[in-house]
Amino acid sequence: MGLSNNQREQIANLLRRQIRRKLSEYLPESNNMPFHVRLLGQDRMALFSFIQSINTTLGTSVFEQVAALVASPHFKRAVNQYKGFNDTISDKAQVVIQRIVDDLRAARAKPNKPAEIITILQVAQTGTLKKVKRPQIDLFLESEDGTEYYFDLKTAKPNVDEIVGFKRKMLEWVAIRGAINPHPKKIYTGLAIPYNPYEPQPYDRWTFQGMFDLTNEVKVAEEFWDFLGGENTYGELLQVFEDVGIELRPEIDTKFALFAPRR
Repeated sequence: MGLSNNQREQIANLLRRQIRRKLSEYLPESNNMPFHVRLLGQDRMALFSFIQSINTTLGTSVFEQVAALVASPHFKRAVNQYKGFNDTISDKAQVVIQRIVDDLRAARAKPNKPAEIITILQVAQTGTLKKVKRPQIDLFLESEDGTEYYFDLKTAKPNVDEIVGFKRKMLEWVAIRGAINPHPKKIYTGLAIPYNPYEPQPYDRWTFQGMFDLTNEVKVAEEFWDFLGGENTYGELLQVFEDVGIELRPEIDTKFALFAPRR
């Protein structure tokens, strides 16, 4: 399958808008770094700052929008920044979630997401329903068979404490969804990691082991993008990014030539 010509153009337009907006709004960092500037040059320091800003934008906005564009032809619904989630959770479900997390941390149990989901949904409407902060869902998908997918997109390399927090969040999403309907056809909550920072080595999944069911809860790079759009989507998507980068390089060079030292 992969990307259609229309998808390629939509994604390219999104990237062009984001880069050009960043270029038009860019101002050099106000932090005084005289040693860095004298060693590397003001133009390189300005470009470094710009790249950091783009990296943040990709991680907090662009990847989830691209994911929705890629998934749209293949799912009944594909929504980034999904707002249709509930804001209540059962206190009984919270107890179950705490027990699951404690057992995983103490290695008394191995992660098994399908079993964890069943256990949570069994108590999702029992006890007292409590108000919680409405979750922010980076990407929501609904397949033709009614399966619901809730993804949290992550680009940073998480530490152990963050991984425990991510796991709790994924379980809480199940409980919050179950507070509305404890019998959804099928529900998936998990992490999506858009690229492998360790490439060409395999993604260092060991940090998730013991807390996450790697088969049913984590999708990385090619695995994620090809799940959304079919075989070869990841490679085609990289090509779109490269093509836009080549197209916009003169605009970027012109912008940062303004910061080059005058001779």
